[in-house]
Amino acid sequence: MKVILLEDVKSLGKKDEIVEVNEGYARNFIIKKKLGLEATPKNLNDIKLKKANDDKVAAQKLADAKEYAKVVESTTVVCKIKTGKDGKSFGSVSSKEIAVAAKDQFDLDIDKKKITLDEPIKSLGVYKVTVKLHPQVSASLSVKVEEE
Repeated sequence: MKVILLEDVKSLGKKDEIVEVNEGYARNFIIKKKLGLEATPKNLNDIKLKKANDDKVAAQKLADAKEYAKVVESTTVVCKIKTGKDGKSFGSVSSKEIAVAAKDQFDLDIDKKKITLDEPIKSLGVYKVTVKLHPQVSASLSVKVEEE
């Protein structure tokens, strides 16, 4: 009996795969526990349409991320840090502070976990930080650190 898996089943297959199993196993385990459906023409068509829709949504998210990357790359966020004599700073600028400054200054929604700092920013100047907007799209955000 052919079955379309609705979830990953260990040692059988991944979600949305069509697998051949014994009829008893299909009826008493897979279908009963809602891990899969019988591979009827209607169910096969539904899965095909769902995959097409998922592909379309994924392409749209990728396009949106690329557009957002252009906006992020054209932006320079200003962060202020306390400094003492000789320009020596107290503390550093974290990814959280960069995300908050981007939200306040330009209304950019950037998750602090998506901002990658190679090393902590501890001195004044302009830095480039990487922002991961999508698994396939990264942008370079300019961060200008000024004296408070």
